[in-house]
Amino acid sequence: MSELASSTDSTARLPRLLVVTDRTQAAGPLAAVVAAAVDAGARAVVLRDRDLPADERADLAAELLSVLDPVGGLLVTAGAGGDGAVHLAAAEPFPDPRPALVGRSCHSAAELVQARAEGCDWAFLSPVFPTASKPGYGPALGVAGFARLQPLGPPVYALGGVGPDDVPALLAAGAHGVAVMGPVMRDPSITRDYLAALA
Repeated sequence: MSELASSTDSTARLPRLLVVTDRTQAAGPLAAVVAAAVDAGARAVVLRDRDLPADERADLAAELLSVLDPVGGLLVTAGAGGDGAVHLAAAEPFPDPRPALVGRSCHSAAELVQARAEGCDWAFLSPVFPTASKPGYGPALGVAGFARLQPLGPPVYALGGVGPDDVPALLAAGAHGVAVMGPVMRDPSITRDYLAALA
């Protein structure tokens, strides 16, 4: 198991960049895009793609693990199930027994408070900026809105329309890191720009 995948890890041990998958935006086969992002320095990937049949998603998870394991990376699976690392939707029930690592998507103060009360290891807070990937969640928070809400939750990742140039302001606003989907799916080499900004 990766050293990242431990419920006793401190905040400092959580990765600063989480790459979120979306095969509909990927520049090629998803495993190849993730491999390119890992080559560019990514070390944590959230397998989203919830619409896949269970067996296909399990096969894809195995492919991604084969990419991440050699570099000590972390695979997080969106949705409850398994004892490794999982990322829950805002309204998804908290799993019992508790997986090793648990994150939750949040879009409001109340959801962040809930994530902290549940003992989540991290939360995504979105949408920070306008993005086609996060429709239906109200107006974009902006940096000021993110700064106002993030103290309510566990370590918070900024998600939604975040480019590398936005990273310094979001770190200053209290972000633990950023979660990125579309930009990395379309051009995995941009991973280097995010990591440089996070450094």
